[in-house]
Amino acid sequence: MQYKRNFGTMSQTFTATPEQTLALWLEQEAAVSSRMNAGAGAGVSRPDQVAGKTGLELMHAMLRGELPYPPIARTLDFTLVEAGDGHAIFQGTPGPSHLNPMGTVHGGWYATLLDSALGCAVHTKMPVGRGYTTAELSVNLVKAIPLKLQRVRAEGRVLHCGRQLATADARLYGPDGTLYAHATTTCLVFELPAAR
Repeated sequence: MQYKRNFGTMSQTFTATPEQTLALWLEQEAAVSSRMNAGAGAGVSRPDQVAGKTGLELMHAMLRGELPYPPIARTLDFTLVEAGDGHAIFQGTPGPSHLNPMGTVHGGWYATLLDSALGCAVHTKMPVGRGYTTAELSVNLVKAIPLKLQRVRAEGRVLHCGRQLATADARLYGPDGTLYAHATTTCLVFELPAAR
């Protein structure tokens, strides 16, 4: 996979091996998880905590540990590791608690990880006072995730964000670039009720 390293005013692009990629992912996850758990931890933000913030500001506050991260992240062993304008990356650990009766990772785990990346990508585009909800989610599972795989990433990006609709797509892949699933969403965008 391609990565960019910054050295002051210079940057260098390099291709990492799957082992190097996994090491970079684990390092980023450890740093983010440390901030999130040392800060607000898991929970739901109060209306006064989110008032006056854009969606991108909310995502960044969560990554800094200033706002709680969703409890489902603990339940399903995944976490937000990056958010920017129109994109979000979640990283997950498929494990025995995510298996279906056939002994493979349940499709719902794929879907939830992808839905989180899609939704948070859309969330980064929300101005103050605007919200969204998923209206349609389409997931394509293309390959079984092996249980020996330590991490997978779901990377979502916004394709369109208007006043009433937003669309996004996402990929779920491993450190070697193997694609395990991809998804699309359509979200309804709306005015949030005023806080009381």
